[in-house]
Amino acid sequence: MIRVVLPAHLRTLARVNGEVELEVAPPASVRSVLDALEDRYPTLRGTIRDQATGQRRPFVRFFACGEDLSHQPPDTPLPQAVVSGVEPLLLVGAIAGG
Repeated sequence: MIRVVLPAHLRTLARVNGEVELEVAPPASVRSVLDALEDRYPTLRGTIRDQATGQRRPFVRFFACGEDLSHQPPDTPLPQAVVSGVEPLLLVGAIAGG
């Protein structure tokens, strides 16, 4: 079971409280987790990644085990601690400003 932590605005959109737990077939990657997340919560389609290209939205970042996974290829296997449910996959809304 993979644990996913969503930012507040996406939790509201998906109508969930706290972490989301997802069954993801191995090898688990950011892409397979997002596929499972969007299948379970269709209202999230297009909010985390572009529906046409599958590219991550500019102000969404992915973190696991203290690492920024945002710029890794989406099919890169997730760390074992995330796959085993010990650590969550964090989806974070980036903040920009000047």
